[in-house]
Amino acid sequence: MTEQMRAVQQSSLGGPEVLDLVEVPVPDPGPIQVRVRVHAAGVNPTDWKMRETGYWHTLPFGQGWDVSGTVTAVAPGVTRFAVGDEVFGMPNFPTTPGAYADEVVAPAQHFARKPTGLGHVDAAALPLAALTAWQALVDAARVEPGQRVLVHAAAGGVGHLAVQIAKARGAHVIGTARAAKHDVLYDLGADELVDHTAVDFTEAVSGVDVVLDGVGDDYLERSLGVLRPGGLYLGIQNPFALEQVAEAAAARGVRGTTVMVAPDHAALEQIADLADKGLLRPLVAETFPLEQAADAHRMSQEGRTTGKIVLTLR
Repeated sequence: MTEQMRAVQQSSLGGPEVLDLVEVPVPDPGPIQVRVRVHAAGVNPTDWKMRETGYWHTLPFGQGWDVSGTVTAVAPGVTRFAVGDEVFGMPNFPTTPGAYADEVVAPAQHFARKPTGLGHVDAAALPLAALTAWQALVDAARVEPGQRVLVHAAAGGVGHLAVQIAKARGAHVIGTARAAKHDVLYDLGADELVDHTAVDFTEAVSGVDVVLDGVGDDYLERSLGVLRPGGLYLGIQNPFALEQVAEAAAARGVRGTTVMVAPDHAALEQIADLADKGLLRPLVAETFPLEQAADAHRMSQEGRTTGKIVLTLR
């Protein structure tokens, strides 16, 4: 009899109520893949957006791309891991979601060894959000010591990690966030904070080298105005708006691009190193058991959490 496992899937698009907990066969890893027993799975805005729109996926499909767990099987071609290794990663993004499940299969290159100083819940909060921040600030912007970096939605899943990554790079970090979240952001290393609900950030900030924008909408044009000549705007809210962003930035005498996160084990290893050095600390706003994935989505869609929401499996 085929071994079964739990997984969250959806057979229709819509609200959180379309998420079903079902029994499916435990997957076998193919060449260059590993199978990971999921101890915790991060919840990201891209999850509920996919639940509503489907993106390019065909129903039915699973949910989730953030994982921390233990390797339970390795296939031919895998040399980086062995059964029993604790790993974290962003398996199969952006193709086959499946992190909301007891086991997940993906190429070994989509994982790295879990930070030794973090438990599985904290580690599961890192991959997608930290890789987004890393690939924007390190790979695209190449942030250097002394540069002024503005992070919008600084208390959010990507934002609070971006603050720390920019700080670890030696930047002067400015963030926008509600006043109630300022203390925790100062504790994470922010140098200046603007309460965007009380102050127009364009009047409080200027001469910025890099803007990381996780809000979008009118924040694009407004952010371009606070950049120094030649400064760089990084949009992560809508990575497909590259042409619009580049044209708007060029008209202002600055640069603009968008960032879409991708699996990257080498970056994950550097993220893990920052975590083990105490330079990167994920904040977990709330945890939910796998059975309450719909409640986790509802909380995520409210957009008020500080840090990440994580599903726990065992």
